[in-house]
Amino acid sequence: MESVAIVGTGLIGSSFGLALRAAGFTGAILGVSSERAVADAVACGAVDRGAKLADIGAADLVFLSQTIGRILDTVRHIDPLLKPGALVTDAGSTKCEIVDVARQSIARGQFLGGHPMAGKETRGAAAADPSLFRGKTWVLTPDERSELETPAARAFRGWLDRIGARTVVLDADEHDRIVARTSHLPQLASTALGALLSDAPHAEVSGSGLADMTRLALSSYDLWRDILATNSDHIDKALGAYIQELEHIRENLRTRQLQEEFDKGARLSKKLR
Repeated sequence: MESVAIVGTGLIGSSFGLALRAAGFTGAILGVSSERAVADAVACGAVDRGAKLADIGAADLVFLSQTIGRILDTVRHIDPLLKPGALVTDAGSTKCEIVDVARQSIARGQFLGGHPMAGKETRGAAAADPSLFRGKTWVLTPDERSELETPAARAFRGWLDRIGARTVVLDADEHDRIVARTSHLPQLASTALGALLSDAPHAEVSGSGLADMTRLALSSYDLWRDILATNSDHIDKALGAYIQELEHIRENLRTRQLQEEFDKGARLSKKLR
């Protein structure tokens, strides 16, 4: 892997560029994005220079770190621009629709779905961090396991190891089902709590718990709109299970049955930490 094109030089794309540099990558890194976003990425050292999508023909790796809607649009049009044998991967938070479109659209190169499970509430290259992926899960969603063993995929996986990511291989639908509960549900729970209390008087009469619980509510709807639209079935089921759990808690406010729920919640919290 001697050259990389990052399409979408926001937080994730720019952090990936910085992580590659920190891990010793010496090849060219091009940035494809808006003029301002590319300027910010160049300023922080994430990419060497800006380019147009039509200029990615020299890239061995094309990393799509846009919103899901834009990833889908890029995947539909990118094939004629690719270097033969190039690897195209993405950072989309849902996988089924992206993988399906890529299967139909990309022939000159190889597509390998991906999802780095890392991020911040703040966006843009100014918030980029070369250690953003260290110790974090990076999901890969090949159609077949053999797709992980092509020269391009093995080179990419080697760089994921170097930047400190923990690679997990999942079926695209399994990924979407899991993240509906572990990522999308927490976002909606935080948003719902923030919305519920947004007009409440004296919200400042609170401890750090409210700030902790509403941290994700800082996230932008523009970022989440496509995620919710492309994983609605799994999210609907996750919300149903969460509502059922809340109803169980509601029904047992005066009983000791809640001790088990507190114990189970604490076990998960300790495991995550």
